[in-house]
Amino acid sequence: MKRSSGFSYQCNACGRCCRDKVITLSPYDVIRIARELGISTGETVRRHTLRRGSILRFTSEGGCSALDGTRCTVHWGRPLACRLYPLGLERDDNGGENFIRLEPAPGSIGVYGECGSVDEFLEAQGVSEYLAMNERYRKLLPLSQARIAALADFETIEPREFRRRAVREALAESNYDPNPLIDAIFDPDSIGCFRSSAGATVEAHVCALKLRIESESSAALLAAAATLLAVSLGYSPSAVEAGP
Repeated sequence: MKRSSGFSYQCNACGRCCRDKVITLSPYDVIRIARELGISTGETVRRHTLRRGSILRFTSEGGCSALDGTRCTVHWGRPLACRLYPLGLERDDNGGENFIRLEPAPGSIGVYGECGSVDEFLEAQGVSEYLAMNERYRKLLPLSQARIAALADFETIEPREFRRRAVREALAESNYDPNPLIDAIFDPDSIGCFRSSAGATVEAHVCALKLRIESESSAALLAAAATLLAVSLGYSPSAVEAGP
C-alpha cells in the first residue's frame, strides 16, 4: 500500500493487539518509553525489553510488559510498531517504504475502513516524528560501514563468514559477547545523553554514537552493533555491508 491508498482504522481499546507479538524497538522507541515512564533508558531496557533493548518484552501470560488490563501504560510514548498497527512497514535498504495491511488480532474489535488514506492514519498516530528520528539514526549506518571497511582486512578474513558472525551476534538473545556500542545504542542516558525532551536526547545521542563509531577499533564489534541498529530501524542486516 502507498501513502495515498484508502485506509482507516478505529481502535476500540480491546487490548488484543497487545498480546503475543514480536515488537522490534528502535533507540528512539526506548527513549520515548523511558520518558513516558519517568525512568532511565537503562531501566527501561532492563524492565521492558529483550535482546539488549531491541525487542519489547512480553510476559509469560502473553501480554506486553506495559499492558495493564487492556490499558497501555505508555500510550503517549508507545513504539512505532504500535502506532502503525494495523499496518506494517517494509523498508528496502535505500529507504523505500511499503505499507502492509495486517490481519486483525484474534478477537479484535477494531474496525477497518477505506474512508481515509494511509497518510492520514499515519499523521493521526504521530508516525512522522518517529520516522524522522529513525532517519537520523539510519545515517549512522554508512558511517559504520566505512569504518568497518577501514578496520577489517578482507584479504585474510572471509567476508561472508565475517557478515554471518556479525548477524548471529547482533540477533542473539542470549550467550552473546559484551558489546559496549550496542549498550550505548539502546541506553543513551548511560553515556551522558539524557535531556528533558526526547528530541534533544536523540540529537545528543546521535552525536555521541558518531564519535564512538569513528573511534571504534574492532571491526567485529562495530559490525554486530551496526547490524542490530539496522534491524531495529526496520532494515535488513544487508543494510550494513562491508568488504568485497
